[in-house]
Amino acid sequence: MFKGTAASPGIVLGKALVLEHNELVIEKKSISDVDKEIERLNDAVAISKAELEKVRDKAKVELGEEEAQIFESHLLVLEDPELLGSAIDKVKSENVNADFALNEIKEMFVGMFEAMDNEYMRERAADIKDVTNRILRHLLGVKIVDLAALEDEVVLVAHDLTPSDTATMDKKKVLGFLTDIGGRTSHTAIMARTLEVAAIVGLTDATDKIKDGDFVVFNGDTGEVILNPDEETIAKYSQMKKEFEEYKKSLELLKGQASVTTDGKHVELAGNIGTPNDVEGLIKNDAEGVGLYRTEFLYMDRTDFPTEDEQYEAYKAVLEGMSGKPVVIRTLDIGGDKKLDYLQMDEEMNPFLGYRAIRLCLDRKEIFTTQLRALYRASVHGKLRIMFPMISSLEELLQAKAVCEEVKAELDTENIPYSKDVEVGMMIEVPSAAVISDVLAKHVDFFSIGTNDLIQYTCAVDRMNQKISYLYNQFNPAVLRLIKMVIENAHKEGKWAGMCGESAGDQRMIPILLGFGLDEFSMSPISILPARKLINSVSEADMKAFADKVLELGTAKEIEEFISETFK
Repeated sequence: MFKGTAASPGIVLGKALVLEHNELVIEKKSISDVDKEIERLNDAVAISKAELEKVRDKAKVELGEEEAQIFESHLLVLEDPELLGSAIDKVKSENVNADFALNEIKEMFVGMFEAMDNEYMRERAADIKDVTNRILRHLLGVKIVDLAALEDEVVLVAHDLTPSDTATMDKKKVLGFLTDIGGRTSHTAIMARTLEVAAIVGLTDATDKIKDGDFVVFNGDTGEVILNPDEETIAKYSQMKKEFEEYKKSLELLKGQASVTTDGKHVELAGNIGTPNDVEGLIKNDAEGVGLYRTEFLYMDRTDFPTEDEQYEAYKAVLEGMSGKPVVIRTLDIGGDKKLDYLQMDEEMNPFLGYRAIRLCLDRKEIFTTQLRALYRASVHGKLRIMFPMISSLEELLQAKAVCEEVKAELDTENIPYSKDVEVGMMIEVPSAAVISDVLAKHVDFFSIGTNDLIQYTCAVDRMNQKISYLYNQFNPAVLRLIKMVIENAHKEGKWAGMCGESAGDQRMIPILLGFGLDEFSMSPISILPARKLINSVSEADMKAFADKVLELGTAKEIEEFISETFK
């Protein structure tokens, strides 16, 4: 048995599929048999074509015609006589190996397309890169795992999973994730909970210990992994899986019920999402709204910024999908660990403390304005709330609000309708914002506490650094006091306070937050019904007394022990 960080609940039994994202190593070689080399290239193209046709057909059935268009574009690249013809000509004229020739031609075409002014032509560069890399992998004998066309149910084992991996995978065939790196707040962990897939992260050397086809069982609640277990262990975990499925069924009875304490305190249980497709998971789990829509995923895995109309359609889809329930949409939060290939940014010593989020948006006002126009235009389709990330001072907040006013004035001039009831709030994720939250509360409609970064900045700990991960603790008394202060300062001004960090869905944290008076809890969809079950079983008065006792304790360890003792 070995252990990592429990990231998403569930009991999993299945065969491992180990993903390797190795760089392609291409060497120039002289060849004597030109015809054989061209035949090798043609064979790799034929295999790639068959694969892409299969993926396209599957995408049409499962995702629809529109989503399948990307694979149609890839097939067109495969059939482009100029691209492959140029590679064949290079093999013939220079007597070089097919992989070297194709790579050289790829680099030339990609560079040419990326330099064009036309957005559609620039997007073709990504298609060329994807398709030629597929052919190159076949030429080099590098294993290709197409996550969109998995044949069997598997447990994905990887150093880490990229946003592209989680976006393209066949969700019905993926039983769970195991990764070498990451913590509870890493992309992989958050996506696992959003997709309702069991996961363990931070295993350090899972990709070394586990081989393709190994049978693994793991518990997403405890972080325990067992490799090639005996029959007795398989039987034990099979029973645990059955019990977990029964527990999930019992939660179904909570759908349609209010999230209210035994003494009548009602709170809002909302969900965190990354794309319009995630709304389905919120509805399935009976969310009372969207507490955080991370818009940065709209900007990723593309070659240029999304247009105003593209953004409008995405925001409209979420607002309509939630049928009048409140939707908090966070403005662009790029920087730190989230980069855009097409946005040139200087290397920084401390990117998490650098040019990111609202700082970038206020500097690159055209990016911010485009997003705000799309947001306000979409506001007529539902109950929109706009939220600014990474605010650290009153000056930034006032500047961001001023841009909102400019955008609304523009829309008025153009006779474009928008809702006059859009609430504007901010995230509290920087200690300076928490400390002056009494001042900031006068200028917003709401606060949403982003604990993932608030803990990191308050405790001066990199949350992705495995060596100091023990210092990244939501129960640090300093963090808890800041949270209480923010909620109280919001209430003094008659404003509501929510939380969209991972702590909001933590069963150990919820009683404390209830005691502090938190109004809205936003979490991964999978956590909503368990949270409701807990909230419906306790009284606000008891939780206030409990939270007061928690704040008397001096260390995170004492607090965790007190919670365990109180909620046996």
